[in-house]
Amino acid sequence: MSQDLEKQIPVQEEPEFEAQDNRVAPDSQDFSASPTEKSSLEQPPQNEPPKPPNPWTDPTSFPDGGAQAWLTVAAASACFFVSWGWINCIGVFQDYYMRAELKQYSPSTVAWIPSLETFFMLATGPVAGFIFDNYGPTKLLIVGSFLHVFGLMMASISKEYYQFLLSQGVCSAIGACCIFTPAVSCVSTWFFYKRGMAIGITAAGSSLGGVLFPIIVSRMIDETGFPWAMRTCAFLILGLCTFAIFTLRSRFPPTRRPWNIMAFIRPLKEAPMILLTLATFFFYWGMFPVFSFVTAVANGRGMSLELAQYLVSILNAGSVFGRTLPGLLGDRVGRFNVMTVFCTLTAILILAVWIPATSNAGQLVFAPLFGFASGAAIGLTPALIAQVSPIKEIGVRTGTVFAAGSIGALTGSPIGGQLITRDHGGFLYLQLWGGCVCIVGCFFFLAGRIYLGGLDLKKKV
Repeated sequence: MSQDLEKQIPVQEEPEFEAQDNRVAPDSQDFSASPTEKSSLEQPPQNEPPKPPNPWTDPTSFPDGGAQAWLTVAAASACFFVSWGWINCIGVFQDYYMRAELKQYSPSTVAWIPSLETFFMLATGPVAGFIFDNYGPTKLLIVGSFLHVFGLMMASISKEYYQFLLSQGVCSAIGACCIFTPAVSCVSTWFFYKRGMAIGITAAGSSLGGVLFPIIVSRMIDETGFPWAMRTCAFLILGLCTFAIFTLRSRFPPTRRPWNIMAFIRPLKEAPMILLTLATFFFYWGMFPVFSFVTAVANGRGMSLELAQYLVSILNAGSVFGRTLPGLLGDRVGRFNVMTVFCTLTAILILAVWIPATSNAGQLVFAPLFGFASGAAIGLTPALIAQVSPIKEIGVRTGTVFAAGSIGALTGSPIGGQLITRDHGGFLYLQLWGGCVCIVGCFFFLAGRIYLGGLDLKKKV
């Protein structure tokens, strides 16, 4: 019976191309199939090799360590030492110029020198970032080293207000920007998971510079005079810059692109970038007057000049931990989370500690605590920029954010000096200004964190 059924039901033969495992014979021609279809038959998609990871975006392509990566961190730390470390001692010059070289000018007028110094170091960031992206770090470091050292040498022989303004406030500051920008940009190309820690270690160089430069300047002014104090610092900067020129390297080759102003404006169309830029502007607007006037405030409240001159070094000693610890914490619990907390702590210290601190003990307590809390604003900002940016645009975007911060740094200290005059030599208006503006910056950092991570406070952002 079964044999009869098998005879009645014909067996359907399989097509030839199926019997050949979906392959067409090399000599056969199929005019009914298009060339694209033939290609898909000859090279099945499942047999294609996997695409290599994109070295610009794939986290596993970042070394996160190695000899060249850590050598870059060491070189970048030296760059921070001579750039931000020098800027961090502006309080010493503000106090010295008001007492000696430029005592005939008002505090607000004198404050334009350190304000322009901070402004040009940050405002020329977009140009320095563009040069870095197109030509790499070495040429930028050579130009920056020359301008920074030349400006300080010219400041050592300056006598008039405009001479200090041009040499220290403009020339030296532009050089410092050309040193700072490639440093932070190069470190970001070597690290992904450990980026916060690496940038924190790098930023600690600025704190170390902020500790040593005020001591060198104040001591040498007393012993050898202002000119040789500036020349000594210039020679120290030249030596460290020479080390950085030979060791600072980016993991990626430069990408040549034509100059386009929209390259700096276009990132501001992204919500995280505009919130981060506004936060940096307002926070720097309130933070830098503290750096500029901490020595003058302490001296005006009865602290001896000799002790008050060390407040800048004490402040920067606290920021050594403030620029490394937030990076380590940021890698673990989220960089936006850590930045929001530390910046809020900074505003609280200005309003709740600095204002009532009329004694020497109060000033000595405020300085290191403020340095610790505010250290994240400089040490962690580059990591936040890298977190919301394509790594190949890190130079331009870093310049854009810091250029916005430069406007706050430019106007903050002169406003603070004018508020001291308006308060008849008092400091309450200055302190209220700094604290309240820093709070506005904190709100924008918080808004950026909420935009990226929502309202879940436990989420790593």
